[in-house]
Amino acid sequence: MGTLNPAELIQVKEQGDAIPTADLRHFILDYTRGSISNKTMTNLLKAIYNNGMTPEETFSLTESMLDSGERMDFSFLDNYVADKHSTGGVGDKVSLILGPLMAAAGLAIPMISGRSLGHTGGTLDKLEAIPGYKVDISLDEFKRNVNDIGISMIGQTAEICPADKKMYALRDVTGTVGSIPLICGSIMSKKIAEGIQGLVMDIKIGNGAFMETLDEGQKLATLLEQIGNNFNVNTDIVFSSMDQPLGRYAGLWCEVKEAINCLQSDGPEDTMAVTLELGSRLLIQAKTVSDKSAAMKMQRELIETGLALEKFLEMVSAHGGTHADIASFQTLHLPSEEAVFSAQQSGIISTMYTKLIGLANSELGCGRKELAEVLDPTAGMEFYHKIGDQVMEGEPLIRLFNSNSEKLNTALNMLSTSVVIGEEHVDHRLFPSTD
Repeated sequence: MGTLNPAELIQVKEQGDAIPTADLRHFILDYTRGSISNKTMTNLLKAIYNNGMTPEETFSLTESMLDSGERMDFSFLDNYVADKHSTGGVGDKVSLILGPLMAAAGLAIPMISGRSLGHTGGTLDKLEAIPGYKVDISLDEFKRNVNDIGISMIGQTAEICPADKKMYALRDVTGTVGSIPLICGSIMSKKIAEGIQGLVMDIKIGNGAFMETLDEGQKLATLLEQIGNNFNVNTDIVFSSMDQPLGRYAGLWCEVKEAINCLQSDGPEDTMAVTLELGSRLLIQAKTVSDKSAAMKMQRELIETGLALEKFLEMVSAHGGTHADIASFQTLHLPSEEAVFSAQQSGIISTMYTKLIGLANSELGCGRKELAEVLDPTAGMEFYHKIGDQVMEGEPLIRLFNSNSEKLNTALNMLSTSVVIGEEHVDHRLFPSTD
């Protein structure tokens, strides 16, 4: 039982001091039960955002969020139980590809995913663009899908990390998404609750990421690894660039379609590179293969033979989704409005302000300003060029589309300074060097 009341606890953190473990735990559990308001939790989130947390506080926060609900147990499976998480990016649909791919390789993938946060897309919102797909199935169904198919992707339930479910949504509308302790608590409480043995983390670095510098990313990585070790979860870290959107599309339905293309051996080079790198880490963790070369070969074969796509479709079907004909996916959620953002001069693309692009994408209908806001499955962007590409004045750079002309025009105006074109050749590294 904590001794500090909510106001006192918040004051401790506002002063930059560490919150005692018992008090923090009591606060989180009371918030979960509804005896502490969203307004009061907002004050604590802002205090944590402004003043940080010690590693011990972050462990305590994670465990409190974890203990707010149930922990899954997949010990009855012979398969290696694992998951992947990304810190979020524009156009990042890797979970939709990697999950089925790993299931096809024989791993068990119980994936509790999140919704759009700030300028980044959410896997759940993309899955819900699939007609009929239910992200809120029971835990028994979740277990059964993982057992029968090898994969299930759901949202946070009333049973699994309910504290995080409430806090996650609140972070999105209070400007506190980028806090390292809050990121760690959110990610690791959900992942540990899944009952996983292994985890691979894709930490995004760059102007479109919550961790803009590699130094920030490494601080986050160290803490995530420490938390993983504390809870006996093998944790691998991969750093990837978010200095430009990942893949060719960013949005909701358009990213589902791109994920299907990837599972049909027709995906963008950068998206596939990140997917295969993360998959290699998990396959080596699981001792399915002995080295990266074998892991790469295995993944490519699973895609080329159609087995990975088959797992995706099995999962969709098990969740109530319809997929009578893959070709029919091309005719769903067609936008009624579109516009093109073009190059304002000739030259070489030197910079893409990815966060700004993500915010414009949210404005199109792919992100929330309020908790109850309904997203537009028809909305999104198509990227014609990447950093380092030579372009001509007037050449299309980004196609925007949705079903609301007013939002479309607003988003188009937001892109006016999103791409910098210069004269010098620019190299972009997908995987920032940690040397």
